[in-house]
Amino acid sequence: MRKPGTYNQGRTFISFGVQRAGLFLVFCWMASVRLSAQDLSFSQYFHAPLLVNPANTGFIPDHDYRIGGNYRNQWASVGTPYRTMGAWADTKLFGDRFETGWMGIGGSLLRDEAGSGTLVGNTAMLSLAYHQMVGYKSLVSAGFGAGFTNKRIDISRLNFDNQWNGKFFDVGIPNNEPFNFSSVYYFDLQAGLNYAWFASDRAYFNMGISVQHLNRPRESFFANNASDYRIDPRFNLFLNASFKLQDLWIINPNVYISKKGTATETVLGMVGQRDLTGDGSNQLIAGLYLRNGDAVIPVLGYEINTIRFTINYDATISSLRNLNGTRGAYEISVIKQGVFPTASGRSIKCPTVRF
Repeated sequence: MRKPGTYNQGRTFISFGVQRAGLFLVFCWMASVRLSAQDLSFSQYFHAPLLVNPANTGFIPDHDYRIGGNYRNQWASVGTPYRTMGAWADTKLFGDRFETGWMGIGGSLLRDEAGSGTLVGNTAMLSLAYHQMVGYKSLVSAGFGAGFTNKRIDISRLNFDNQWNGKFFDVGIPNNEPFNFSSVYYFDLQAGLNYAWFASDRAYFNMGISVQHLNRPRESFFANNASDYRIDPRFNLFLNASFKLQDLWIINPNVYISKKGTATETVLGMVGQRDLTGDGSNQLIAGLYLRNGDAVIPVLGYEINTIRFTINYDATISSLRNLNGTRGAYEISVIKQGVFPTASGRSIKCPTVRF
């Protein structure tokens, strides 16, 4: 994951040192072992549900399908930006065959570009989930995901310590690094569980846990005898709630914790939705989040009918603010929800907090 002070800081110093200052850096090892082994993440994790937990697939209580997109741009103030892009969609299945449950199917495409394309990752993931009502107010969900990832590196754009001739990096000097691949592929598995409690039409609580890289795939650009790096499992936990206030506001406090190896990321905060029209068709969205030890994240957005636009800005509060002037990242997400037309109408099997 992009843990503050490890992954983001590492990529920033690589860009700043190699591309701008020509500092003496051992880029190869960090690129092939540390950086390529990190996972994608968004500050608006609640708007990337399939990335967080496959049990979220098809968890759309009052709609039939969702389509979403995410874009993140970071560290532009200290070099070439690092971009993360995602597109995803999911839908319900067999709602008419199960009296108190349904299935969900979804897919996501993710791309990460480090610097000027030196390190690029692409992932395609398919996920399935089953959602079962327990009584009238509880819902239990289980999901599973499988996909492929490709990571590639342009070695010609890299400079290494033994290519420093005392004045500049001389690309004519052999780098003597044990590169064996410039592109790697691997199969990846993930699984998750969710629990939702619909306390009333004004209060809702939800929690979920997931694990990624269940099969610990190998990811290295070096030969097997030089490096057999296996990706550590990544554990994600989220807790969120929704409360309706005076028929004008819905507030959503939530927290997200992700742990991989020795790195831990915690994001907590709240977003509110203000009904502007009386029927929920137009809503103003505003919120504030904190990534522990790294950034303050204000969020603004607007929802019209079934389309939601949100943007956030990560203002760095760690020691890295001296390097980037507090300018960490910005992120945009778009989500469209909808209902399939049917001749016999449709029924909602579980309540939800809404305008």
